[in-house]
Formats: sequence, structure tokens, C-alpha cells
Amino acid sequence: MLNSLFIQNFVLIDNLDIRFDKGFSVITGETGAGKSIILGALSLVLGQRADGKSIKKGSDKCVIEATFDISKYQLELFFLENDLEYDAQGCILRRELFSSGKSRAFVNDSPVSLSILKELGTRLIDIHSQHQNLLLGDNHFQLRVVDVMAENEILLILYKKEYSRYQSLKRELKELQQKAAQTKQEEDYIRFQLDQLTEAALTADEQILLEQEQETLSHAEEIKGSLYKVSQLLNGEELGSIQLIKEALSTIENLERYYSKAKEIADRLRSAYIDLNDLASETEILKDDIEYNPERMEWVNERLNTIYSLEQKHHVSTIAELLALQDNYQKQLDEIGSFDEQIAELTQLVTASYQELLQQAAVISAQRKAISEKIADQLTQMVIPLGMPNVRFRIDIVSKEEPDNDGMDDICFMFSANKNSELQPVAETASGGEISRLMLCIKAMIAGFTALPTIIFDEIDTGVSGDIADKMGNIMQDLGTKMQVFAITHLPQIAAKGSAHYYVYKEDTEERTLTRIKQLTEEERVNEVARMLSGASLTKASLANAKDLLRKGRK
Repeated sequence: MLNSLFIQNFVLIDNLDIRFDKGFSVITGETGAGKSIILGALSLVLGQRADGKSIKKGSDKCVIEATFDISKYQLELFFLENDLEYDAQGCILRRELFSSGKSRAFVNDSPVSLSILKELGTRLIDIHSQHQNLLLGDNHFQLRVVDVMAENEILLILYKKEYSRYQSLKRELKELQQKAAQTKQEEDYIRFQLDQLTEAALTADEQILLEQEQETLSHAEEIKGSLYKVSQLLNGEELGSIQLIKEALSTIENLERYYSKAKEIADRLRSAYIDLNDLASETEILKDDIEYNPERMEWVNERLNTIYSLEQKHHVSTIAELLALQDNYQKQLDEIGSFDEQIAELTQLVTASYQELLQQAAVISAQRKAISEKIADQLTQMVIPLGMPNVRFRIDIVSKEEPDNDGMDDICFMFSANKNSELQPVAETASGGEISRLMLCIKAMIAGFTALPTIIFDEIDTGVSGDIADKMGNIMQDLGTKMQVFAITHLPQIAAKGSAHYYVYKEDTEERTLTRIKQLTEEERVNEVARMLSGASLTKASLANAKDLLRKGRK
């Protein structure tokens, strides 16, 4: 319930701080006093959009703050999901507007987006205006009324979970079928590319080895000549370095008897002699191995051309990348081969989910049909005393061809206010006043089945008076025993029934006119109801009548 409302620098309000009671409260005041301004401020703190024009002239900032008791609304999960502090007895919603056009929103002093504020606001207060009466003609609203009365909440949660799963499976199947169709169109292309790469029989290091061999074959004569020269320099009969080292070794060995360092020199020469001798042998073998082979050269060139062509075709630069492509093509072909099996399995899941959905929808439909006649009878009995003695009401339920998020039913409220008129959809035949009374009764009915937020009836009694107004007041008064109810009204019959009475008025100062609100005392309340009965001038008769109305209005 709404505990208090604080407004600062909003339109004609400089500073307003008012506390509210539980139950049924009424708000009255002269036309133009500012009731709609207070309601507008409340709408802003509930998440409606605003602009700089809402700020009181001459001010830079506007603040609107509402405090709620939310202990009965089961909102813990909402606060947890949005990382907000949960305070059941003192939940504070605050909106700050700036003359620059910017605004900020807070829940329990934590900054929030406007969408979060609005979502929370819809769970706390239902502002019922003439505009909201249009909801009665909306099939989704009608369906929600039936489901609340049928107590379908748990069934609908389970159904919507399965419906979401069904839609997800259908999307997955469609995407898989599209992918299979597209990929199968590309199957020949993929297979051709794979066959070409497979036939090439590529190996990881092949390109590097072939390029090295190509260089060797291309310079075979030059290599062979250089190796021959090296061989001669190492092991030539006259000038070969091995022969020279051998002579040096023989000479130094003759000194070992009388020169101590000769042994070290001899060892090193001996080692060099062995190494060079081995090197000369290897060079000789390499020289004999090098031969220009035109046939091998032709094969190497052709093999490299094959590799280069494949790399150019596939826009890569290494065999490793070509082999990766080959693996990818093979995986695509394997996947194409498994599409039929995957589609068959997924189709079975879709079918099973669809059948489960139909079964759950059938249970919900049965619940709706079972309660619809009772709703129609109860609503008719409530509306007849409100000036519609010949009213007839029926709820038509027609099965849809396919299930949707709400089940398999189309709901339509059928209505006639006249004895001999055919029943027609309520949106097409009911007048504004008739819809107002229907909506009042519907909300009174569903209040017993669910924890409704605070409701504000904004001049819902427009167009009615006398006994009908009195009965509408009784309905709102009864509704106030289940929840917090406000009625902004111009009718004394309704004003007399509130457990609390708030009066909105204008106060003229030297600088400007300001809107004020206050809770009336018992004496002030008598005077206000009397004014509503007789106008500006109070008479003994109007005061007596007002006291009588207030006495009868108390239950």
C-alpha cells in the first residue's frame, strides 16, 4: 500500500508531504484544484516519462518520493533479480527531474532505469482512469480476468515454460533444415574441393623440402664443381691441406723429446688431421652424389606448381593451412551426412513438445470454461443494481487453430444493456459509463483471488449519480477491505463512504497560486460533503444531509 507521498517543485506544488491510510480513501476538491497534478506526480514516480515543463516555474529541480508497504506483494525475487535492497515495510521510489530535461530514478536510494521503475510501479499502483476503461475491450485483459478467477496461475507458468521450449525447438529445427538445405546445395562444391586436396596427398613439411631440393637441382653443376674444389684443397697430392698438416704433425713429433710443449701442439694437429680427413671423405661422397637429374627436376617443379596452385586458389600460403581446409571440408561432408538423422531426432522432440502443449492447454481451457459461466452470473448480479436492470453478459471461448503464449483460447466478453438487443463484444456496444461500472465490478471480483496493488479510481463515477453512485461507493468500500483503494470523486454519496477523506485545494500567495492537499477532520469532512451536496453556500439542510450520508457511509 501507499504509505506517503512527497512532492517538491512540481507544476503548482511547492512542497507537499502527505500520509495515507489503508482501506478506502476518497479525494475531493473543486474542478481545477490540482487533483490531476497530484495524480500526474504519482504517475511520474511510477515510471511515466516527463519533461522539463513538469518543474515548477523558477525551480531547477523537482523531487517526487513515494513510500510503500510491499510486504504482501511477494516482490523479493524482483528486487533480487535487479540487485536492489528489499525493504518490505519501507520501499521508497524517488524521481528527480531537472530543468535541463534530464531525470533520475531511485528505488531504496539505488539508481535504476526508468523501465525498472515502471515495471515495479505497475505492481504497486493501478491508476484506473477513463482511459483504462478501454482495456475492457482488449481480449488479453479479458483473458487475464478469466485466468485470475480460474486460479490458473500455476498452470499458466508451466504452460508458458513448455510453450517457450516448443518455440525454441521449432526455431532450432527450422535453422537446422535451412542449414541442411543450404549445405546440401554446396555439397558437390565441397566434395570437389575435398577430392582435389585429398588427391594431392599433401604432407606437412613437403613444400619446404621440395623448395630446398629445387634449389639444389637448379645449381647442381655449380655445387658439384665447388665440392670438387674443396676436395682438392683438402686432399690434393701436392697442395692439399691434409698433406700439409700431416707433414707439420711429423715435424712437431720430432721435437717431443726435448721440447715439452711439442706434445700439446702434436695432439691438436693430430685432431685437426682426423677432422679434415673425415671432412674430405664426406665431401668426396657428396660430390659423387650430386648429379643434374632433369627428370627429377621436372617432377619437383610440377609438384611445387600443384602446391602453389592450391595455395593460390584457397588464398593461403602454407601446406598446413591447406591441410586444415581439407579437415574442414571433411567435417562439412560428415555433417551433411548426419543432417537427416539430426532433423529426425529434433522433429520427434518438436512433436512431443507440441503434444504436451496441447494437453496442458486443454486443462487450462477446461478451467476457463468452468469458471466463465460463474463469472458472467456474478458480474451480472453486481452490475444490475448499478442502473442496468436488463444487462446480459456472456463470455465466449473459441479454440484457436494453434497454441500461443496464452493457450488455445480466444476470449470475448459479450454484453447487452437492453432486454431485446443481441449480445455483442463489449468494446462495440457498451457506453463509457457502462464500461466504467463493468470495470469496477470486475476489479472488485478479482480482488478476492489475487493480491492486487493499490488502486486509484480517477472519476470512475462520471455520468452516474444518486442511488447508482451510492452502490458504486459500496463496491469500492467493500474492495477497500481487501486492499488500499482511492477514489477521486465529485459525488457526495461516494465521498461519504471513505474511511479517510483528503481534500485538494488551491492557495493563493502574493507570488503564485499553489496546490495543497490535506486530510480532513470529521468537522471539515461534514462541511466538504455538504458543499458537494449544495454548492458553495452551506445550509443547515445540506449539513444535516452530509452528516446523515457520513453516518450511513460507515460500516
